[in-house]
Amino acid sequence: MSLHFEDVTVGMRFESPARTITEADLVQFAGVSGDYNQLHTDEEFARETQFGRRIAHGVLGLAIVTGLRQRKGEFLGTLMAFLEIRAWRFRAPLFPGDTIHAVTEITELRETSKPDRGVMVQRIEVLNQDGAVVQDGEFVTLLRRRPAG
Repeated sequence: MSLHFEDVTVGMRFESPARTITEADLVQFAGVSGDYNQLHTDEEFARETQFGRRIAHGVLGLAIVTGLRQRKGEFLGTLMAFLEIRAWRFRAPLFPGDTIHAVTEITELRETSKPDRGVMVQRIEVLNQDGAVVQDGEFVTLLRRRPAG
């Protein structure tokens, strides 16, 4: 069942399913984004960097997390729009083979001037298979209200 604005409270937490970052993800994301930086595409080059091997695009991790968060369906059909991504930080590299998931906490709910929606602020932490936070920040979204009547 999808949650509406009236169903959520500050402090609610959700955990997404996990997903492994694959070689295909890197290749496809490089193609879609046009980002063929050697850190992502050249193993020999990457060995000589501070990472010691290729890393996934940071924004690929962000993109994967937006999808993972939708898989459980809490806001399927009720999330109306992204308004802002605040203070997104890339805290540690993502490597091919890492398995990531997201933990979401609702931190703020605000009324809007339109009666069919409200603003929901969510703190997002992206964790790898070792439980380390590799990315974090806030999503600001519009969430549908239940129809009046």
